[in-house]
Amino acid sequence: MTAIDLSRTVAVVGTGTMGQGIAQVALVAGHPVRLYDAAPGRAEEAARAIGGRLGRLVEKGRMEPAARDAALARLTPAADLAELADAALVVEAVVERLEVKRELFAELEKTVADDCLLATNTSSLSVTAVAGALRAPGRFVGLHFFNPAPLLPLVEVVSGHATDEWAAESARETVAAWGKTPVRCADLPGFVVNRVARPFYAEGLAIHEEHGVDPAVIDLVLRECGGFRMGPFELTDLIGQDVNEAVTRSVWESFFHSPKFQPSLAQRRLVESGRLGRKTGQGWFSYAEGAERPLPADAAPRPAPEYVVAEGGLGPAGELLAMIAEAGVTLRRAEEDEGTRLVLPSGGQLVLADGQAACEFRDVVFFDLALDYRTAGRVALSAAPDVPAETLAQAVGLFQALGKKVTVLGDVPGMIVARTVAMLGDLALDAVARRVATAEDVDTAMRLGVNYPLGPVEWNEKLGRDWAWELLANLHETVPTGRYARTLGLHQWAHTAPPTGPGDAS
Repeated sequence: MTAIDLSRTVAVVGTGTMGQGIAQVALVAGHPVRLYDAAPGRAEEAARAIGGRLGRLVEKGRMEPAARDAALARLTPAADLAELADAALVVEAVVERLEVKRELFAELEKTVADDCLLATNTSSLSVTAVAGALRAPGRFVGLHFFNPAPLLPLVEVVSGHATDEWAAESARETVAAWGKTPVRCADLPGFVVNRVARPFYAEGLAIHEEHGVDPAVIDLVLRECGGFRMGPFELTDLIGQDVNEAVTRSVWESFFHSPKFQPSLAQRRLVESGRLGRKTGQGWFSYAEGAERPLPADAAPRPAPEYVVAEGGLGPAGELLAMIAEAGVTLRRAEEDEGTRLVLPSGGQLVLADGQAACEFRDVVFFDLALDYRTAGRVALSAAPDVPAETLAQAVGLFQALGKKVTVLGDVPGMIVARTVAMLGDLALDAVARRVATAEDVDTAMRLGVNYPLGPVEWNEKLGRDWAWELLANLHETVPTGRYARTLGLHQWAHTAPPTGPGDAS
């Protein structure tokens, strides 16, 4: 199967933001494109808007004037569905209502040729359900572009229950020829990105709701410690609280109210109040003119401890041992080199977040996971209210000696970055086990679709196969709601040794 020839027409039905973006992508790739919208005059307006955007590309030197003129010559508004009869591919981008989409495709099926690919850009509905009333559902696929379609590289190519392999492969090769990065996935709720990404928002919201941590603090830690480009609160303000909450609710309902996907009451109240984010001027943060983003306070400067004792290699935080020695703090090794902790002069312990609550221990300070401890600008600490002041001060001073800003939280089991990454890995491996997509495609989708610094499967491989398994086991015991129960995919992955060489692969 090959990509659809550039001489063949691509039709786009629905001329909102996504429809215009998809049309522009196909047009710039070289196809004749026809635009149709049920509302009179909308297709003509969309064609003019696309022309304006191509004009701006010319002004910026990113497109030649001749290429712009040739593209616009291939762009035709259609006044009736019958004008799409010769299309080789029709992509629908209308309102997210199942009955509307089903009625549209029933009409299109009567109009186009039998070899025409039919595709929906739905992000939340079942591709199988949309195609359910078709006479020939084998040629129906999901093509989920991300907004803005001309800029973002990822396209999820979704096979419904009845989609033929030739159709899915033709769609994949076509969007690849358009310069996009396609990932194949099965038709399960949320596809890849909207399914696997839920914990990024959900854990931030849970930490805020359950532990009273300020949204600005959570965003700051995930950016400066976890390496994410944006935190969940500023990102949902950008997306729109109503949009993000609706996707979360849709996935939750599709999974029969699984606690893994439970929506947030705090976010529901925000939506009910009309504080939808940037588009209304107020969400978690204010976007009024002159408004300043809250700047959380860093821990006050503390002297570094004279020495620390390392018990074990610190697991995923092992790089800290070399950094401590380089900072001039004496590093001693315990005689029995077991465990994964640092012992401070006070007798208190510094332990990498493992899902346990600090209140369970007399003198322990937990520190959060970092994407890279050398480059991270910040480290977060978690301590129970009754931890000795000397222990907390020494913990703060140690990380400050390593050149890090320090954020001190209350008692937050699993902390912020660690529990977020563990949950992302859990749902990613669950998707792989359920054959939603391959591990490689899951990681590609999450890097390109939501700009994660690492794919969640790759990240958990880097941390060790038992790391997320153990953290979620502790968190499930601490917070036994079912949310942190480990999926079978994580269980199988944690208990399967990875190949160590070419001869071990089978």
